[in-house]
Order: sequence, then structure tokens, then C-alpha cells
Amino acid sequence: MSLTEARFHDLVDATQQTLEDIFDDSGLDIDLESSAGVLTVKFENGSQLIFSRQEPLRQLWLAAVSGGFHFDYDEESERWMCDKSEEQLGEMLERIVKQQADVELDFEGL
Repeated sequence: MSLTEARFHDLVDATQQTLEDIFDDSGLDIDLESSAGVLTVKFENGSQLIFSRQEPLRQLWLAAVSGGFHFDYDEESERWMCDKSEEQLGEMLERIVKQQADVELDFEGL
């Protein structure tokens, strides 16, 4: 656990803001809800993505139709990386959003 609590919160806040911006700019008919560190993305088809911070583990968690994923922040690459597959958050989101909402969005930089 190399991240301080403050840095962890800053990173998650920045990531969630970037996600909100990407979804807002997409033109998709979606609902975004952000409350108590949880960002919920509701697609027109009823499926959801839920991003939540797990402070004790210093992880960002993602719940999707295809499962739950846990991300650790990699200081070297400055990216959130899945703790199982080592896939970057942005890469995984491109695949998951395509599967769930049948749209292609660019999550470059996440």
C-alpha cells in the first residue's frame, strides 16, 4: 500500500471526474449518479457500471455485467491496473462498454 490516503482519494476523484466527462461528452442517453465516492453509470438498456473506492485496500472497484474488477494504481505507468489480469482500466472499459451498451468510447488515459 504505497499510496497515502490523501493521494488515493485525489486519484479516485480525478478518475471519476474523467469518467463523468467522457460519458457526458459521449452523447449517449445515460444517467450518471455520484454519491459518497460511488459513481454509477446507467445505460439506456438498463445495464450499469458502478465504480467505487475501497479505501482500506487503496483500490478502485468496478462492477459490470461481466463481473467485478479490482484496480490498483500503478505509479510507474500512472494508470489503474486490474489486480488479476493487469489490464488497464481504460482498455477494460472500452471492451465492457462495447459489450454492455454496444457503443465504442475512447477511455484513453485511464
